[in-house]
Amino acid sequence: MTLQAFFTQYPRAAVAFSGGVDSAFVLWAAKKYGCDVRAYYVHSAFQPAFELEDAKKLAEQLDIPMTVIEVDILSVPKAVENGADRCYHCKHALFTTLWERVRADGYTVLLDGTNASDDASDRPGMRALKELSVLSPLRLCGVTKAQVREQSRQADLFTWDKPAYACLATRVPTGTPITQDKLTKIERAEQALAELGFTDFRVRLAGNTARLEMTAAQLAQAAARYEQIIAALGADFDAVVLDLTPRRASR
Repeated sequence: MTLQAFFTQYPRAAVAFSGGVDSAFVLWAAKKYGCDVRAYYVHSAFQPAFELEDAKKLAEQLDIPMTVIEVDILSVPKAVENGADRCYHCKHALFTTLWERVRADGYTVLLDGTNASDDASDRPGMRALKELSVLSPLRLCGVTKAQVREQSRQADLFTWDKPAYACLATRVPTGTPITQDKLTKIERAEQALAELGFTDFRVRLAGNTARLEMTAAQLAQAAARYEQIIAALGADFDAVVLDLTPRRASR
């Protein structure tokens, strides 16, 4: 099935829009192929501020209406406990709330941006999507991540080369309870590093130590600028350490 055929079959749909490359491309394809589409951004403590700003920018670029839904994810015990199945419980809670809103708005079809390159066996959140009858047009039509990026580039979507971004909860070690304070410090640290010019990195929490994961291209730069990094992050953490194992670029 092609995307055009998919949107012919589903001419009216709501899209769970994260602000990332995949769901941005779903929105673009929906509009291109004549679908009556609306974007829904689910905002919680697990999402950093810049993702919402990117979502607003892309929706404006495509001239597609967008609704922001607030969800108190920290009130979901299984998400806060941060066990091995945290992603399942988080995704289930977010999409259950999302379904309530899109149905109230008259939509009966809900889409997400899962693509054909995503490994279902390694994505517990995808189990929640299946249980909640969320459709993934990119996956159903065999569109890979590489194809999404290339076609997004051709469509002049600014998200085409945006690094993949996992939610802030992934920075907290599995089994360690998640709190607003931890998420705030992690987001503040990653924003500070972005302002210093670093890209495609992670700030992992280990106790009250910030462990920085950088791509190979940025490791030397990070080591050379350690004083700036410590000055930017030191107030929130007991220590700031650099992981010398290069981080694989998020594509």
